[in-house]
Amino acid sequence: MRRVALGVEYTGSGFRGFQFQKHDTQTVQGYLHKALSNIANEAIELVCAGRTDAGVHATGQVIHFDTVAKRELKAWTMGANTQLPDGIAITWAQDVAMEFHARFSARARTYRYIIQNTSGRPAIQNGLVTWDKRRLNLGHMRAAASVLVGEHDFSSFRAAQCQARNPVREVHYIDIIDYQPYIVIEIRANAFLHHMVRNIVGVLASIAAGEKPVDWALQVLQQRDRTKGGITAPPSGLYLVDVHYPTFSILPKAPPGPGFLQLPLQPYKVG
Repeated sequence: MRRVALGVEYTGSGFRGFQFQKHDTQTVQGYLHKALSNIANEAIELVCAGRTDAGVHATGQVIHFDTVAKRELKAWTMGANTQLPDGIAITWAQDVAMEFHARFSARARTYRYIIQNTSGRPAIQNGLVTWDKRRLNLGHMRAAASVLVGEHDFSSFRAAQCQARNPVREVHYIDIIDYQPYIVIEIRANAFLHHMVRNIVGVLASIAAGEKPVDWALQVLQQRDRTKGGITAPPSGLYLVDVHYPTFSILPKAPPGPGFLQLPLQPYKVG
């Protein structure tokens, strides 16, 4: 038996999310399972670092599976990619120790949320960014975001259907980058609640647009009530760009991207 880790990127707009659904074949996991099982000539079980929702993208998703199949690593990349739809690609493959776990070995995950802040709607990037035509004040957005950094109860920023037992998460940083015509919100945490990033962006965007005061972010956080928060930002701007495994540093790293953004990740401040 061997354990193989893979890096995966995908555009979420054509799929119903990552997680396999019994009555829906249009999932990232479903397509990966079929392709990799064909290469292995046996049914394999996939574990991912983070389950993304419908419409959410990834450049740095990590998965693992166990197999008795003897295949060269390129079979898991080049071979599987020939059987995957255009919106999904395996970027690297690596044999890992059996104690490696794509989800539980991860110590941090990084997402980027991309807003195209222009008066006219995008065509080429439609479905790959979120369009906001309002004039957004990045100074106000940064000031509001600062109160969310650290360990907090993020009940006000979790979806009603979130199944996590504990709403406490540690946000390592929120970096807001002016990359005209885009605004890039990069957020790293030890883990995330369901819709947590999109709900944070919804609050920050309302503040940046002048619809709410800067201290509203703290008020929402302290009330620990989802109904007191803002709208959930659309999934189209959200990307899982990195998963951090400090004890498995041999894993390859794909550029965080997405491809039209040449921005390096912020340095890791936790281990």
